[in-house]
Amino acid sequence: MTVAEAGRMGGRLVSEKYGPEFYEKIGKKGGSSTATKYGPEFFGRIGKKGGKAVTAKYGPGHFERIGRKGGQKVADLIERAKALENERPHPVERAEEEEPTGR
Repeated sequence: MTVAEAGRMGGRLVSEKYGPEFYEKIGKKGGSSTATKYGPEFFGRIGKKGGKAVTAKYGPGHFERIGRKGGQKVADLIERAKALENERPHPVERAEEEEPTGR
């Protein structure tokens, strides 16, 4: 078994035992600790460094492409939600339809 396989196995077991909230909790704890130790500007510096590395690897248009892709996904989800909303009557309309007509 490789170190990577052992790590994956351990991560899966921890996830099954404690759930995803555990990772959220320890992530926040680590982020707070890092901000206290290095200051909030640290995150800006490492973000820029990571952005430069990604640009070097995938090219200058990468962020534009993924931004457009994400924007299109949001637009598609909005259109689907509108279509679903138009298919079903609103709760107020349903309540009016269900009222007795003998008034």
